Amino acid sequence: MTEAAKDKAGADEVAIDPRQLRNMFGQFCTGITIITAMNGDEPVGFACQSFAALSLDPPLVLFCPMKTSRAWSVIESTGRFGVSMLSEAQQETCAVFGSRNPDKFAEVQWHRSPLGSPILDESLAWIDCTVETVHDGGDHYVVYGRIADYGHIGASKDGKQQRPLLFYRGQYTGIEPDKNVPAPWRADLDEFLFTASSPDTWL
Repeated sequence: MTEAAKDKAGADEVAIDPRQLRNMFGQFCTGITIITAMNGDEPVGFACQSFAALSLDPPLVLFCPMKTSRAWSVIESTGRFGVSMLSEAQQETCAVFGSRNPDKFAEVQWHRSPLGSPILDESLAWIDCTVETVHDGGDHYVVYGRIADYGHIGASKDGKQQRPLLFYRGQYTGIEPDKNVPAPWRADLDEFLFTASSPDTWL
């Protein structure tokens, strides 16, 4: 790049205010997961919005932990992690895992996945992963996980289908059942949705 081009690029840069940037990101509604691992006999975990499906072939997901995350340091050392997708009935669970409580798992019911990671009872679904690759992402890492196993939990105690816990503009929100409208299926949707609106949808 020439010096003139560098000067122009610098002049075009806009100062980014972190608080305003956070507020802008809050306009994007996300689901909430709990990312977990075992540190010896001690379970660790944190609430995570930055979880996403990445690939079906090979089966990959991603999440973005803070570089200072204690749970991430455990996942990095063990090479495996679990994902619990929260239902709208698990707001208190989310609050626990988003807090600085040193013993988060004392307040929830959980069990071990096939790979040994903690999975939270009554979640919508769970995924068992090994760490595939790790990439730099500023103050976060971008972690690709290879799916080893997964399953639905999904139904509440009264047998009704659970709905996801969502986060939007700094608040919990959810889906209104009477406002759910299936998208007209088009082939191009498969490129970014991965799965159709059908009973076997898993993401």
